[in-house]
Amino acid sequence: MGLLSPAHVDETNGYRYYSKNQLERAKRIGLLRQLEMPLSIIAQILELEETEAAQHIGHWWQKEELRNREKRSLVHYLKDYLQGQGGTMYEVNTRTVPEQKVLAIQRRVYVKDLPNFIAEAFGSIQTYLATSGMNSDTVGWVIYHGQVNEDSDGPVEVCVPFEGRLEPKGEIAIRLEPAHQEAYTRISKSEVEFPHILKAYDAVSHWLSANNLPVLPNGCSPREVYFANWNTLGANDPACDIAFPYEVKS
Repeated sequence: MGLLSPAHVDETNGYRYYSKNQLERAKRIGLLRQLEMPLSIIAQILELEETEAAQHIGHWWQKEELRNREKRSLVHYLKDYLQGQGGTMYEVNTRTVPEQKVLAIQRRVYVKDLPNFIAEAFGSIQTYLATSGMNSDTVGWVIYHGQVNEDSDGPVEVCVPFEGRLEPKGEIAIRLEPAHQEAYTRISKSEVEFPHILKAYDAVSHWLSANNLPVLPNGCSPREVYFANWNTLGANDPACDIAFPYEVKS
């Protein structure tokens, strides 16, 4: 990638030779590679002056520590899941949800883009409501119509209910959310963080199975219902319901 080009290459045997003034650059590359930093990132850092390079390394490592923390949590979740230890700490309740008109934005996204999409979609819908003179401080939910991970992209749908008359606008669609029964468990803001949130999904799914209640088909997919202002919540404040619409037994 041209990070450390030889000062001279022997035409006879192909040996590469480097000058003494390349030693410092070579040391930096070697140390950064010990962090398992991608060569493309190393190339960027090598072009920065010392103070800026140090800041760049610090920012990169913060992101790596976050990813490593998520991986450690995922390992613990998988161990509990495989050993059948999950889902016992959540209280599952049921409720009736009436038919509602909703503004909705649906998109296919992978897990790395999911938080930004959710925030962007809620922001767009709430802005549309506000500019239309309607209440924008209302409950909303995120529906997962398929798996969202490194390999699967949903799709994911962000919905906000409204009353009155509105027209679709750009990516914002209007549809009816059918009336249904749903089982749900309430979690705190800190529990929304991946992979902790998976335990809440498991709890509701296991409760439905134990009570022989099948999940509704035709778009009534599992969802996260956000009922409070996310930015004002503390880590332990109730923030979200993990809900599964289910089919009522006749």
